[in-house]
Amino acid sequence: MALYLEHFGLDEPPFRITPHTDFFFDGAERGATLEALAYAVLHDEGIVKVSGEVGSGKTMLCRMLMERLPPEVETIYLATPSLARDEILHAIADDLQLKLAERRSIALRELQEHLIALYGAGRRVVILIDEAHVMPEDTLEQVRLLSNLESSRHKLLQIVLFGQPELDATLAKPSLRQLRDRITHSFRMRPLAAAEVTKYLAFRMRAAGYRGPDVFAPRAANRIARASGGLTRRINILADKSLLAAYSESAHAVTERHAKAAVADSEFAAAAGRASRPLWLAAGGLALGLVLGAVIQWWLVRADLPVAQAQVAQPTRGAPAAPAGAHELEAELDLQEQLEALAEVDPEPATEPMLSPRQRNRLEAYAPGGNKLLSQRLEATRELLDSAPDERYALELFVTDNPDAARMERFLLRARDLVPISEVFLIPVAGPRSTRLRVIYGTFQNEREARDAVTRLPAKYQHAFRAAPRRFSELRSQM
Repeated sequence: MALYLEHFGLDEPPFRITPHTDFFFDGAERGATLEALAYAVLHDEGIVKVSGEVGSGKTMLCRMLMERLPPEVETIYLATPSLARDEILHAIADDLQLKLAERRSIALRELQEHLIALYGAGRRVVILIDEAHVMPEDTLEQVRLLSNLESSRHKLLQIVLFGQPELDATLAKPSLRQLRDRITHSFRMRPLAAAEVTKYLAFRMRAAGYRGPDVFAPRAANRIARASGGLTRRINILADKSLLAAYSESAHAVTERHAKAAVADSEFAAAAGRASRPLWLAAGGLALGLVLGAVIQWWLVRADLPVAQAQVAQPTRGAPAAPAGAHELEAELDLQEQLEALAEVDPEPATEPMLSPRQRNRLEAYAPGGNKLLSQRLEATRELLDSAPDERYALELFVTDNPDAARMERFLLRARDLVPISEVFLIPVAGPRSTRLRVIYGTFQNEREARDAVTRLPAKYQHAFRAAPRRFSELRSQM
């Protein structure tokens, strides 16, 4: 039990790293992703893939999906996907309380017959495979065969793969093309942006019973965002350590100093710092420190900054002489402190907003007119355009000269029944006389991935739209 619970008025620890569905944060499009994922599982007949970095929240999303599915859905959760090809069949059968024959062809037929009986009784079966990126290729091929099990009219199994980005690389292999073609929906768990980290920290505190003003100061939240890379597991670790640091001083607010101590006490943050530190600073040679001290002092004077920030400590007249090499060591340590102090004057956010003020104003100028779904998608569009790297791609579905809000709301309501609505975004396009709207779909690592996604769009969209890949740098530049 965390030592600081009573101090902060908490009912339970707010930043446990084990998934706890009461602490599911539905910001940063996670709530929309959950809804789209549940819809895909219940209404689609292909394999669904969810990818994301370690600690990005995939397992939490999986647990939430299990809670969200209706009672008539039988969920099978496989947490050890490194099973061999035959073992995965028997692991599924064990969850269904079914004894299969040892021979694979017979076992598949027995499983199919059991699934048909369940379907006839109004029950559906969903297999959730966690850590799917470690599955052997033979086992992935078995997953493809399982996805083929069907009655005369319906698929009998729905399969969801949760994995790290390595899963995408594995599925890109030519030997797994048939499995890749059966993936009808792909979702990606992106890291939280700096502003989202602030909301996440406040949400977790209140979910744990806290009542009061925000505990984490903006600069503290900013440092946590930067050190964690926006990954929720790392945010939880740093936030927990920051609260403990504040508690040890009987403070009721987490300051940047507390967050800095938490970062220094975390292995992943220290490793990231060492990896990103320039070689000349990490080397720490005494002679090099002297030279750099002189160069930094010269630069600060040239920049008309206070020289006191760069002065190297000098011995007081008449004081005992320092041992040989002490001045050089002091100079180097002082230089490092100066550089750290300069870096902390105005810490940068974890993710710099990609939209310019002009682009942001143009996006906000398009009024949704009280249409709820349109408002949600415009807000999601702003978050996406603020965070998506220039080199990423989206699919342009169409550009319309008639951006009437009620009309676009109707389009979104229809789209919700065809594609995951969390993947649909609307971008105002600069025009000589009036606003036009560009409707895009999804986010993709590269152009090839985007073109592959075109083939997985609903047939209606493939016929009605000329979907084409567009880089985010191009999408922003044309706003």
